[in-house]
Amino acid sequence: MTGEGAQGVNVVLPGKGEEVTIPGFGATYKLYGRDTGGEVSIVEHPFAVGIITAPHRHTGEDEHSIVLEGEIGFRSDDSEVVLGAGGYITKPRGQMHAMWNAGDVPGRIVEIITPGGFEDYFRQLGELLAADKEAGSSSSDSLHGTDEFTALASRFGLTYGDPDWLDDVVKRYSLRPPTH
Repeated sequence: MTGEGAQGVNVVLPGKGEEVTIPGFGATYKLYGRDTGGEVSIVEHPFAVGIITAPHRHTGEDEHSIVLEGEIGFRSDDSEVVLGAGGYITKPRGQMHAMWNAGDVPGRIVEIITPGGFEDYFRQLGELLAADKEAGSSSSDSLHGTDEFTALASRFGLTYGDPDWLDDVVKRYSLRPPTH
């Protein structure tokens, strides 16, 4: 059952939801901002072993993450923690942050995004990556710095960075350097 706007009832059965493919870090939509009057959206993210998201900063959203499976590391400005299943963290807007699989098995988190609406970034990024691959690129690294990628990030108030802590985190957890 899906209701109208923020007043409706929304049901997503276990294991269901629209999926977007992003290498190593996908997105499964559980609740869209359009269904909550823009108040909140909820997305599940799987984390492959060795994956770290590219460090980034939101200008318009806070993210609240709950670890469902595995061990997920979080860095937000100067705060760093690794959480197992049931662990919870808030990453406030304006802070440079990244997340990674800190363990040796796949992980999964629920991301509650306030306000809603940012979830469409994952769809558009997935489409951009797919188009880049169809054009013959063998790596999503080729997108970084392109006009299309920069415009997408800008539309969603997102900036990527190279914080001084990134190399240390990648080394300590044997991660593949992030792609964005």
